[in-house]
Amino acid sequence: AVTLTESGGGSVQAGESLRLSCTYFGNSATSYSLGWFRRAPGKEREGVAGINTDGEIMYVNSVQGRFTISQDSARNVLYLQMNNLKPEDTATYYCAIGHPTRHLLEYIPYNYWGQGTQVTVGT
Repeated sequence: AVTLTESGGGSVQAGESLRLSCTYFGNSATSYSLGWFRRAPGKEREGVAGINTDGEIMYVNSVQGRFTISQDSARNVLYLQMNNLKPEDTATYYCAIGHPTRHLLEYIPYNYWGQGTQVTVGT
């Protein structure tokens, strides 16, 4: 099993930045996908950004140009740099790891999930 732990969430004002980190342990696969998802109160889980070992990266349209996903594979850490945050970005953010896929924003390929970290953006 793979364990994932997110950190870096918090409360900020609109326009500010946060960087989320996700440390994962126990992965032995050489090909895999990593993703960031979020769930806002009363809304469905949404894929935010994903990256795979083929180097493909994908973002949901609403964060394109503001968020950047990156990975330090040597340290088993996944990052999400979030700039120019908006109130609609308020959600619990989860990282996940799973099968190699090009459908990086769909949750089905991901079989291990972290517990989540809260991001709150004020007006």
